[in-house]
Amino acid sequence: ILGILLCAFYLPLVVSFGKVTIPAELKSVVARIAVNTTSCSVTCGPGFKLEEMCEITPAGERRNCTLHRSDCLTSWICGLVHFTVPVGKPFQFSCLTSDAVGLGSRAYSYTWRLAQGLITTNDVLFKPFKNSDSVIRFSPTTESDAGTYRCDVQMLKTFRVIKRIYFGVSVIQNDLVDLNFQKSLTWEQKLAANKEEGNTENSTHEEVRKQQHFWQGELFYECLVGVGSGVIGGVVVSMAL
Repeated sequence: ILGILLCAFYLPLVVSFGKVTIPAELKSVVARIAVNTTSCSVTCGPGFKLEEMCEITPAGERRNCTLHRSDCLTSWICGLVHFTVPVGKPFQFSCLTSDAVGLGSRAYSYTWRLAQGLITTNDVLFKPFKNSDSVIRFSPTTESDAGTYRCDVQMLKTFRVIKRIYFGVSVIQNDLVDLNFQKSLTWEQKLAANKEEGNTENSTHEEVRKQQHFWQGELFYECLVGVGSGVIGGVVVSMAL
């Protein structure tokens, strides 16, 4: 009985959808769709992507193609970014990338919270921090500025949080650590870095000159030690005889 009922319902469907007549007006309709798109410009928070929009004819041909820029959101959690800043130096950081600011930062609101003196992502430890802008500026930086700053970016229309990012700021004394990265590089590393920057000629001559002075000093020192050792050895031998 069940099989007979299924056949009874199935046959009208086959009969009713067996032939479909497409009106002549629809056969000439041109659809405009996205035929290609890029990935989002950022891995978290608001970004943008480029879409290639084309008109597709009934024959499948593309025409009148244009590039369209649209908003995108991959993930709203961005994690922790850490900075080490010397005391007295001006410093700033922003919730939004330069691309997102250009898209219209007025459509967003910003809520800041601070875990003073701590580098953490534990939301229980954060307290409200008064700042309505997307940027925090230190001018100059003081030791009391150290801590983790959390920024929530919300849509003004929907109050939806579209980005959360943590900024860890460590403040150090100027005489505690030398932050000049170039001074810590070896001669080979400096040459490789200058080669990547395209500034090889002048820097190479300068480094070669420094190396020559270094090795000349080392050679003079070795010769001096050798002569001194020879004189002392000669005196000891003559006394023994």
